[in-house]
Amino acid sequence: MDLFPLCNSIRISLIATAITLALGILCAYHIARLPGWIKGIMDTFLTIPMVLPPTVVGYLILVTTSPKSALGSFLKTTLSTTITMKWYAAVIAVVIVTFPLMYRTVRSAFESFDENLLHAGRTLGLSNSLIFRRILLPNCRSGILAGIVLSFARGIGEYGATSMVAGYIAGKTATVSTTVAYYWQTNQDDLAMRWVLINLSISFAVMLTVNYFDKKNTSSKRRQSDVTLL
Repeated sequence: MDLFPLCNSIRISLIATAITLALGILCAYHIARLPGWIKGIMDTFLTIPMVLPPTVVGYLILVTTSPKSALGSFLKTTLSTTITMKWYAAVIAVVIVTFPLMYRTVRSAFESFDENLLHAGRTLGLSNSLIFRRILLPNCRSGILAGIVLSFARGIGEYGATSMVAGYIAGKTATVSTTVAYYWQTNQDDLAMRWVLINLSISFAVMLTVNYFDKKNTSSKRRQSDVTLL
C-alpha cells in the first residue's frame, strides 16, 4: 500500500499548523485588546474562511496565484515556477482554511485568562513581552494545544480547496482526502474504504486529544477561580 498520501497530508498539515500557530497567537493577542467594534470587524474578516465553502477558498487562491495573475506571472517570469498543482499549494489552502480554528481557539483561551495575574506582573515591573512569554502563554497552553490539534486534524482532512489548487497527482500532490475521492471515482471502493478508515482513526485520536486538553483547561480555570476567591 502506497503511504505517500498519508505522508504528504501529514507534511502539509504540519507546515500549515506551524504557520497558523504563529499567526493565530499574534492575531489573537493583539485583537483581543482592541475596542469592541474594531474587534468585531477584524473577527469577521479573519474568520470568513470558516463559513466559506472550501471550493470558494480554492477558487480565490487560484485567481491569486495562477500564472495568469500578477503574482503567478511574477513567479513564473523571475523564478520559472508556479504555485498551482504543487504540493505546497495545498499548504496555502490549509493555512487559510484552518486559521479561523486556531485563531478562535487561542483567542478564547486568552480572553478566559484571569487579567488580574497580568496586572500583577505589570505592578512587579515586568515588560509586556515577558508577561506574554512567562505568564500568558504557559497558563493558556491547554487552549493553544487544543487549537494545534484541531488545526492539524482539519488540515489532514481538507479536500475542497486542496483539490482545486493542488489536484490529485499520484506521488506528488495526493493527500488522504483526494486519494479517497480518486479511488471512489475510479470504482476502487476497497482502496477508498482503507483510506476512509485511516482518516477516521486519525480523527478519533484527535478528538480524544482535544477532550483531554479541554478537561485540563477546565481544571486550570477552576484553580484560577479558587485563587481569585482566596
